[in-house]
Amino acid sequence: MRKGIPSRAGLADAVMGSRAEVVMLNRGPFLREAVALLDGILRRMEAHQYKKTPRLRALRSWPLPGDGA
Repeated sequence: MRKGIPSRAGLADAVMGSRAEVVMLNRGPFLREAVALLDGILRRMEAHQYKKTPRLRALRSWPLPGDGA
């Protein structure tokens, strides 16, 4: 939020936030960008987590060979 580039720890916290009921953000000049990034991460992680139980699904972070992409 302060520099406009997410840190590795910040991204890990966002991913783990998918297990929580609430995610807290600090103040900073890049609030809109941080909320948009967090929204994208939480939407993608939604398929991998149900409440506190992991679903163990494939992450699909990038196209695999033969996926037609």
